[in-house]
Amino acid sequence: MKPYLIAEPALRRLELTITRRLDGLLQGEHLGLLPGPGTEPAETRPYQAGDDVRRMDWNVTARTNEPHVRDLVADRELEIWALLDATASMDFGTAAMEKRELALSALAAVGFLTQRTGNRIGTHMLHGGGVRTLPARTGRPHLMALLQAAFGLPRTPPGVAEPLLGVAAEQLGRVVRRRGLMVVVSDFLDAPETWELPLRKLTARHQVLAVEVLDPRELALPNVGILTLIDPETGRRREVATSSARLRRRYAEAAAGQRDAIAQAMRRAGATHLRLRTDRDWVRDLVKHVMRQRRLAALAATPVFPGRPAAPGTGRPPEGGDVA
Repeated sequence: MKPYLIAEPALRRLELTITRRLDGLLQGEHLGLLPGPGTEPAETRPYQAGDDVRRMDWNVTARTNEPHVRDLVADRELEIWALLDATASMDFGTAAMEKRELALSALAAVGFLTQRTGNRIGTHMLHGGGVRTLPARTGRPHLMALLQAAFGLPRTPPGVAEPLLGVAAEQLGRVVRRRGLMVVVSDFLDAPETWELPLRKLTARHQVLAVEVLDPRELALPNVGILTLIDPETGRRREVATSSARLRRRYAEAAAGQRDAIAQAMRRAGATHLRLRTDRDWVRDLVKHVMRQRRLAALAATPVFPGRPAAPGTGRPPEGGDVA
């Protein structure tokens, strides 16, 4: 059967799941997956120290004899680029789905929830054959064609050399000229020093959401006796005795250290970090992420009144305080 005939029903089911459970979350003032300023004018408010004087609203300032600035909301038309990791390490999963399927679901969620407002979306797909780029365009037909192309990417045989995530991120930075949202979906198993700097370069110009996908077996080994492990990217095999409590403990410690190093590298690069797991409800985790980012954006936009100390960690005045 042709690949697109297999992909179409699966993508339609995925679209139905996403639109039923997530529809409306990324609408409204278009805050979207990440908080941040835009260019469309919104309401005015009194000037505060540190505000950009270029946003001064001189008409309101003249009427009130008090300096006012005009806040901004995000552009209605956004250019979104996704860097999708479909290398051999993503062809792994021991729970509800493989990491590759979870990555495709995350890409579909971003696409379905933003394409209806006229946003353009393009992809950089990293796989065994190299990097394939699909240009950013609008409309559902383009999005479905993009997802079908991602769905039909061939699996990489073990031992085939693949490009690094950092190299693909550098290429993406050179291709994309217009500022927008970058979504990097990967397991980030390459050494952090190979992708941290390219990711930092992306965050210098764009908003960047790093979606880390992982499987529970990457965090802990089960006690199943002798287990043959195969590195999907090199083809190397190794047998381990999982009955050893010491081995399982060392594996868990090493895995936790690896994930901590990944999180720290993302933090240093300035990217927003979203972790999705194959054994969890990824839709619920995405909802929690969106709502958390919106709360952070709302707190960042809340003014602090003169003479009234902010509540710790909020940037807002404490309840019941008086204005001096």
